[in-house]
Amino acid sequence: MDVTTEILEKIKAYQKIMIHRHQSPDPDALGSQGGLAAILKATYPEKEIYVVGGPVNGLDYLLTMDEVTDEMYQGALVISTDTANEPRISGKQYSLGEMIIKIDHHPNDEPYGDLSWVNTEASSTSEMVYDFFDLHQDELTMTDEAARLLYAGIVGDTGRFMYPVTTSHTLWVASKLREYPFDAAKLNRQMDEVSEKIARLSGYVTENIQVDENGAAMVLLTQEVLEKFGVEDAETPAIIPIPGKIRGIKAWGIFVAQPEGFYRVRLRSKGPVINTVAKRHHGGGHPLASGANAKDLEEVKEIYQEIQAIVKEEN
Repeated sequence: MDVTTEILEKIKAYQKIMIHRHQSPDPDALGSQGGLAAILKATYPEKEIYVVGGPVNGLDYLLTMDEVTDEMYQGALVISTDTANEPRISGKQYSLGEMIIKIDHHPNDEPYGDLSWVNTEASSTSEMVYDFFDLHQDELTMTDEAARLLYAGIVGDTGRFMYPVTTSHTLWVASKLREYPFDAAKLNRQMDEVSEKIARLSGYVTENIQVDENGAAMVLLTQEVLEKFGVEDAETPAIIPIPGKIRGIKAWGIFVAQPEGFYRVRLRSKGPVINTVAKRHHGGGHPLASGANAKDLEEVKEIYQEIQAIVKEEN
């Protein structure tokens, strides 16, 4: 029995299913979470199926969370999507369930759960959820809403099909999802729009990128900068791709100050592998898209030097 069949059998066995995703969600986290929920609700209308987690950071056009209580987890199956390690699961009640299933496409450096399906070759967890449906479509029901959410997740994690994770299979899945009658043009506009304050912060980012002679770049967003633009850390993912649009930049870090004094680090690359840097600094992720933490400006400097060294070695 392959792992997707095992997952389906567990889903059949439970009356209550709580679906979680990672904190500070992106479109793939919400797309895989909500897409799976929509498929299961349509297939098993008699079951209690909930999507659980914290704030969705302006992505409420995709999905909003259900209100749940601790008691609702008694005898429940918990499924975590798009979450590489257990501490990042959004909604700490996940541990109250009877069984945990992990569905994810990040490197499985920190395994968790009673049953795990990890496919690092997939562009996104949303792509995996479609594959789950496709493998068992004689038993599962796809809906227009599930298709919309899964498509959003794929578009988000592939950078609109520009990132190297985009495969022929990814494009095939996207084409199958587009057969469902959701408004893809509207969805793409919603995913592309930013608030006025983020647009202004984007200008600051462009003007304040530090780039070395080899194409290693960094941007530092201090508390003062965030306050000036009226922006919280949860809103900053929209500016992460900006350095990558500049010709000559090969890898970069966005360092965002936190109220507690440390810095959240977003690492991205056009080729050099940077998740090794993330792993050395309390983080991890994909080879070309990772996250980490720096305790102070000295560690910020250290991380940037490591990015510089990797980019220089690639030249």
